[in-house]
Amino acid sequence: MPDFENARVFRSKPVVDVDPKCLLYIQQREFAATTPVDNSVTVLGSDDATTCHLVLVRHTGSGAACLAHCDGSSTWSEVPLIVKAVTSLSKDPAKEGRLELHLVGGFDDESKMSHKLSLSLLSAFQRQKEDIHLETCCITEMNDVLVDGAHRPGVHGINIKTGEVFPASFPHKGPAEELRSARTFTGGQMADIYDSNKGVVKIGPCKWSPNLDISFWLSQDDDTILKYLSTSPTAEPPHFVQHIKSTIQFLLEHPSSDSVFPGGQPQYYRWEKPSPTPGRA
Repeated sequence: MPDFENARVFRSKPVVDVDPKCLLYIQQREFAATTPVDNSVTVLGSDDATTCHLVLVRHTGSGAACLAHCDGSSTWSEVPLIVKAVTSLSKDPAKEGRLELHLVGGFDDESKMSHKLSLSLLSAFQRQKEDIHLETCCITEMNDVLVDGAHRPGVHGINIKTGEVFPASFPHKGPAEELRSARTFTGGQMADIYDSNKGVVKIGPCKWSPNLDISFWLSQDDDTILKYLSTSPTAEPPHFVQHIKSTIQFLLEHPSSDSVFPGGQPQYYRWEKPSPTPGRA
């Protein structure tokens, strides 16, 4: 049976605005893993999940953790990547522990996209050979709240720091927010964006072709953009439309991905306080 009480308690925790210092923000169709010995990243976070789900796997012995922002595009291939990202950082036999799973996101949306993603994620984790313990489950019905008679997700984001998972929002969504959004907007699949050994964020390379037709959306009103470019038009955060327009503007300014990834090489970002700056791996 679903544990609605535990979900209610999790939803009732205060939402924390996270300082960008030592934060790695995870966008849609991205994941990243790190450990307590990482001197660059001490906070993994993600938000703006409406029908999407935020997936966190953590090993209690090593403290290694992986956070992913899943939208259901390829759940069955994504879950093994998330688990492997943690187990590969948890090979020290002296640090015995167990794998714990935290799932947050979704709501009782009309299209039932949240329901489908919840079931797919639970099924995919159930099929893994590793023994994985579900610690937090605040998804779909258990994350649903009524606001002025309309269904909304109770928790949009989570932050993990020193093993604690709590609701959060993130004013800073970098590095390279528009580039990373463009990757997803043009069909990019789930990607591992971080090398914790080097302390380097890696973006791309990815491919897109010129598409001037998307300029159409820049002249449309908010309701039209929400209706056609969102899976949950009534539940999006206030900045959704501006985020979409910024992403489209970036693609129009960089019509070919070759200009962003010269020679087919990724873009790298290193941490130089207070925020990541471009560099080489």
